[in-house]
Amino acid sequence: MMKGLFALAPLALLAACSGHGGGSGGTKDVSGAAIAQGTDGEWLSYGRTYDEQRFSPLTQINADNAGQLGLAWYADLDTNRGQEGTPLVIDGKIYISTAWSKAKAYDAATGKLIWEYDPKVPGETGVKACCDVVNRGLAAWGDKLFLGTLDGRLVAIDRATGKEIWSTVTVDQSKNYTITGAPRVINGMVIIGNGGAEYGVRGYVTAYAADTGKQLWRFYTVPDAPGKNVADYLKKAEATWKGEYWRIGGGGTVWDAMAYDPALDLLYIGVGNGGPWSRQLRSDGKGDNLFLSSIVALRPKTGQYVWHFQTTPGDEWDYTATQSIILADLTIDGKRRKVLMQAPKNGFFYVLDRATGQFISGKPYVTVTWAKGLEPTTGRPIEAEGVRWSENGKAASLYPSPSGGHNWQPMSYSRKTGLAYIPTLESGFNFVPAGADYAFQPAAPNMGIDPLATSLPEDMAIIHQARAGLHGELVAWDPVRQKAAWRVRYPIVWNGGTLVTDGGLVFQGAADGNLIGYDAATGKRLWSLNLGAGIVAPPMSYSVDGEQYLAVAVGYGGGITQVAGAMTTTAKLSGINRLVVLKLNGTATLPPVAERALGTLDPPPATADAATVAAGRAVFARRCYVCHGSAAISGGEAPDLRYSAALRDAASFRAIVRDGALAANGMPGFSTALSAEQTEAVRAYVILRANQDKPRL
Repeated sequence: MMKGLFALAPLALLAACSGHGGGSGGTKDVSGAAIAQGTDGEWLSYGRTYDEQRFSPLTQINADNAGQLGLAWYADLDTNRGQEGTPLVIDGKIYISTAWSKAKAYDAATGKLIWEYDPKVPGETGVKACCDVVNRGLAAWGDKLFLGTLDGRLVAIDRATGKEIWSTVTVDQSKNYTITGAPRVINGMVIIGNGGAEYGVRGYVTAYAADTGKQLWRFYTVPDAPGKNVADYLKKAEATWKGEYWRIGGGGTVWDAMAYDPALDLLYIGVGNGGPWSRQLRSDGKGDNLFLSSIVALRPKTGQYVWHFQTTPGDEWDYTATQSIILADLTIDGKRRKVLMQAPKNGFFYVLDRATGQFISGKPYVTVTWAKGLEPTTGRPIEAEGVRWSENGKAASLYPSPSGGHNWQPMSYSRKTGLAYIPTLESGFNFVPAGADYAFQPAAPNMGIDPLATSLPEDMAIIHQARAGLHGELVAWDPVRQKAAWRVRYPIVWNGGTLVTDGGLVFQGAADGNLIGYDAATGKRLWSLNLGAGIVAPPMSYSVDGEQYLAVAVGYGGGITQVAGAMTTTAKLSGINRLVVLKLNGTATLPPVAERALGTLDPPPATADAATVAAGRAVFARRCYVCHGSAAISGGEAPDLRYSAALRDAASFRAIVRDGALAANGMPGFSTALSAEQTEAVRAYVILRANQDKPRL
């Protein structure tokens, strides 16, 4: 955090409100003042401080000695699903959340396990998650930790013992809500959002009392049916929607980004895409659809609306504004400005006045073809011709893809270099509108696109060629000049979040398993170490007894790896995921771990007729790909069905797919959604795909 960013009076007030020291069992209380200012050796909140800069003031590890980094300790995790969490470090202990919403505590210097907590999320909840069963982190306040669970609970945990103190359900669990993001805590209020926009839900963010779990307020991001909106901000939003959007929720979930300015007393939330993506289906092809794809400022005490800025009006490209929100003070045109920065999915880097929401500047940080630029005074995108695919009824090939120019992986900002460090994606997508027979389906993603026309080709040679055209980059972005200071290219599109330090270093994990340290000013690669599996989680840094450590959760997954696994199958997958901690001159070693093996591709003969296979292809493209991969090519998070032994026996396949024989493992039964004939058609399709790919693999 930039020193002097917040006035001393608000900090003193925060400290008085939260209390200091003397938690139960001698555990130090975490206060608002500590989160706002940041304590040098600790990491107290998701982005370290309320401004979410992910800037570590530690300098023991620096550009001169980064090459001496070695392993301090590691801890094996009990799942090989995606790891996206940022650890917290408080009082010499490190606290992590893992896939399936579990939490663990370790001695931060030695790695000794202190406690572990399992909320026992039902396995069948996994089908509700668009992008793996991940969890991005914990929040801390007083002597408690707070965890959002995949099935929509908010849980308070005793930080000393790992025992559950209270638990409250934050969503309608009969609907397809999930929670994967980290909570934030402000003045004793725990703030949490949710996900599920494509699955027929209405987005909101809620505040709960940290002591009791009592709900204090709720802010909806999408209006209810006309006539039911009492709050003025929802009445305003209602005028920007058409049709009967409320019948399928509308989307707008707040599934990740938040930031807080204590001096202005403003909470900033990032709002997601619409549900379905198609504005034609969602809103009769009309309106800006507030507050989709927007940054919204609220009063944290009451949830009162203050201002908003919509990055993508009338979004129909899945261009969420849920990516990192960072607060900083910048000198722009000779004037010191309190700004908010975001690089959302739509490909433009935005700088806003964080007091008013006024647009200051915005430029593309990746390839952008859906818009020709931004209007200089309002920041509204100037759309390119033909991009409204759902209303034109014509396909539109556009950059960025729905994965975005930047996804959830956090960017960081250095007050030392004045640069933001963004993990970016260079990929496009062909948006093809669904046919006239399209209908909303429960327990399935509903985008309004043609699922067959937008699936990957069933030809590995074409897939390999397409994959060669994708890449990721680490971009050091100058927010004042609105241009890149330097870029580093990666051969795989999906890589980790970033950490920047006062030691002049930027750290990022890569899909090939390397954790890499760069010179923050120049982008020169100074150090790397392969940690055994692909990395998507952001690194963080802390110190214990005067020694600096670097920590990262290792384990590939989430997002594009699950939906379009063929685009990332060159990433390094491991059978064991880990928390890995490094220090200067560390001498520990990681035991060798074999990469995750799929086994032998040995399907039964493909004997089904063309009509049966076509029916199975259609069902798979609409319902199954979101976990098992487009064109039945898994990215490794969920089983690759081409290799399944159940293909050989129709009864076994039916028991899994319709009857839920593997529900505890995350594969619920679809007896209410799929007939026996459709299930057999899916089996026929996967058998054909396995036979097609057998000679090529």
